[in-house]
This record gives sequence, C-alpha cells and structure tokens, in this order.
Amino acid sequence: MRRVLLTLSLLVAPALAAALEISGEPLQGALLEGRTAPGSEVAVAGREVPVGPDGRFLIGLDRDAPERVEVRVTRPDGSRAREVIAVRQRDYDVQRIDGLPGNQVSPDAETLQRIRKDQARVRAARATRRPAMDFDSGWQWPVTGPISGVYGSQRILNGQPRQPHYGIDIAVPTGTPVEAPADGVVTLVAPDLFFSGGTLIVDHGHGLSSAFLHLSRILVEEGDAVRRGEVIAEVGATGRVTGAHLDWRMNWLDARIDPSLLVPPMDQAAE
Repeated sequence: MRRVLLTLSLLVAPALAAALEISGEPLQGALLEGRTAPGSEVAVAGREVPVGPDGRFLIGLDRDAPERVEVRVTRPDGSRAREVIAVRQRDYDVQRIDGLPGNQVSPDAETLQRIRKDQARVRAARATRRPAMDFDSGWQWPVTGPISGVYGSQRILNGQPRQPHYGIDIAVPTGTPVEAPADGVVTLVAPDLFFSGGTLIVDHGHGLSSAFLHLSRILVEEGDAVRRGEVIAEVGATGRVTGAHLDWRMNWLDARIDPSLLVPPMDQAAE
C-alpha cells in the first residue's frame, strides 16, 4: 500500500489529535490505512470497521465515494476523535463493447434467477471479516500485459448503458498463470458463474478481498492459505467476454476499490 500521510482537518481537541492518523491518497477508489490507540472502536461513514490489535484499520473509498467521508474513533478510555476525509473525485472513461450475445446483456427470467444465486455466493464469500492482516505482505500484479479495461469506466454493452466496470482487465492468453497479488485465504472457487465464468476470491483480511474473473482453471481450493506470488489460477475466456483476459477486482467490505492504486505501474512491474 502506498503510504502518504494525510494532513486532514481534525475536528477534535488538540490533546486527542494523536488518537487518529490516516495515510494514503484520499481518491475515489483508493485504500487508506488508519492508526489509532489499540482497543479503540472505529466507524467509517457510520459503519463499524475491523481494528487490529495494534490499532490499525483500513478505509476503502468506493468508485462513487462522496466528497466527504467521516471517521470516528472511540478510545478505550472513552475519549473520542473525529476526522473528515476530503475525497478527491475522479472522471471515468466510457467503454463500449459490442458483439456480446443478447442474453448476456438483457438476460431472460431464468437467467436472472441464476445470476441472483451467483451474486449471493459472491456476497457470502466477501462477507468474511478475518482479523489477519495478510495485506501486510505487500502487493504485486497477478499478471502483466496490456491493460484493456480500467477501473470505474462506464460500460455501454451492445449500445446499452450498464453498470460501471469495477476491475482492471489485463489482456493475456488463455493459460497464462495468475499469481496471488498478496497473502490471503481462498473464500470462493466457482468454475462457471454466468457473467464472470471461472471465479476465484481471495480474502486479505479486515474485509479486503481480491476477485479474479474469467478463469480457465483454478488451482486452489476454498480454505487454502496462499502467499503473494503463488500461482493460483490460469487466465481464460469464460463468462461474458469477447476474448481471453484477467479481470482483477477488489472490495473493502462493500466498497469497490481500484486495484491499480496498490501496485507499481505495469511497465515497472514487468521489468
């Protein structure tokens, strides 16, 4: 994680200022790290978040995070601190994809039922709140290659506006090894989801997870612990795709964050 100490407006008494520090760039899609007194309770935008035994916690800023996000801390002695993060807004690309089968753009009733079941499996896998801080392992790209789709872009499928793209698409051939971008535990192995095809989710702790979509082969099982750089799957062209690629997505709780903000630029990673 890139660590840049923020200078934020502290809305607390000076004596309590040391109770809360936040590092990272406050940008839509970013992952920030906070630090407070061990044993504290932390709420981000009114929602309680996991806090490690050393007082560290994560803050994920969604694609559409508002301009101001409030962080509140209650320390073990009952004293409180509050900060408001000024979130830098982003402009997103528009991506047009044509030539998809009609049922993959406007599914029929039977397919919608299948999609809802798929979505429930994914939500359950992402609901894990392990206290482990596997994200401390550091980050790397799961594969390197041409980027064919970026985080946050508004998608127009067969001429119809649809949900934004929440991942990074990397165009590499079927069979290319996929490496774990950080340490974690496998929470979902699904070989054939409707939209995402072969799908793998790895939990990195504190509600932070990676999803790998359109895989041709998954080489790990649910419950497996994986290490950064370990080969966990192979790229494919399964699900709703027009060609082989890896779609890497990340969530913090229910916030969809930008994986590219955690890793070095692709040209540096490929050297």
